[in-house]
Amino acid sequence: MHCALYDAGRCRSCQWLETPYTQQLSQKQAHLQQLMASLPVANWLEPVISPPEKFRNKAKMVVSGSVERPLLGMLHRDGTPVDLCDCPLYPDSFTDVFAALRPFIARAGLTPYNVARRRGELKFILLTESRYSGELMLRFVLRSTTKLAQLKAALPELQRTLPQLAAISANIQPVPMAILEGDEEIPLTDNQALAEQLNDVPLWIRPQSFFQTNPEVAASLYATARRWVAELGVNSMWDLFCGVGGFGLHCATPDMQLTGIEISKEAIACAKRSAELMGLTRVNFAALDSTAFATGEGSVPELVLVNPPRRGIGAELCDYLTRMAPLWILYSSCNAVTMATDLARLSDYRIVQVQLFDMFPHTAHYEVLTLLQRKA
Repeated sequence: MHCALYDAGRCRSCQWLETPYTQQLSQKQAHLQQLMASLPVANWLEPVISPPEKFRNKAKMVVSGSVERPLLGMLHRDGTPVDLCDCPLYPDSFTDVFAALRPFIARAGLTPYNVARRRGELKFILLTESRYSGELMLRFVLRSTTKLAQLKAALPELQRTLPQLAAISANIQPVPMAILEGDEEIPLTDNQALAEQLNDVPLWIRPQSFFQTNPEVAASLYATARRWVAELGVNSMWDLFCGVGGFGLHCATPDMQLTGIEISKEAIACAKRSAELMGLTRVNFAALDSTAFATGEGSVPELVLVNPPRRGIGAELCDYLTRMAPLWILYSSCNAVTMATDLARLSDYRIVQVQLFDMFPHTAHYEVLTLLQRKA
């Protein structure tokens, strides 16, 4: 992949860009196998590759510059702004959106936030695309509600220019720190859910719910989990840290008892909507802390799927899973370092198979799916 920003030294987010893609995969696989060197693995599967460019469905753009000439991109540590509108990781469809947003910001009088001076209102633009419908979700992250009326008044023209904007909202983030969003979300359109579909599963993205940024590899990840679970023939399953329900909804059958747990109410609302559309009646999604739920629940499912954040599931949940002793554990990880630590704690389980999914080309990051079986 060629990137003019990288060549000019303006952006080095893709640290491995000069490394051939096949070598990137080899290095990631070697890193994963090194982390798990002390953990016997029965079957290593080939890594799942990603398109090298235009794979992202989401842009998180820092807004800087002036209200007359806003700049969308990022800030270096020294405060120097970098325009990332031409980043080759974004789909072509983002080009027209970025071009329309710059004059819109000026017309709406949304003064870009200045980090050093702690002045201004517009901090970030968050853009998400549905690869299923081509529709977009647009979020304005503001320091306060001061410019909210101006934003609302200017929106109709933007919506005429970009009819693909299906959901628009304003997020209020008043803290003068590098925090992407705040707790308060103000809807600016009646619709606040972006319809997506991976494989044959309808999914929904709401403003404050997490969704994978590489939908093609995410679809492979979910399809693989579905295949592995189907081969086990289980009838009861927990999906912990379930997000919008991607894993559980792929694995569920009409006869399976599925419980999905996620702390985000927004994500759970999406999961429930998908389950209803799929006609799944033995599914229960709830907005709870996954560890607190699991360690307080008395029943034991045949399979527990965990998809934790980068910190992993931790000692408390590992200890409880060991005592609870489900037949199978399916562990999806975005941080192989913490996953390896967790797997070492789960010594009552053998590792049946492991597969790497290259969700983040040109970086050292990757995702892993690991199937564990309780030892006899």
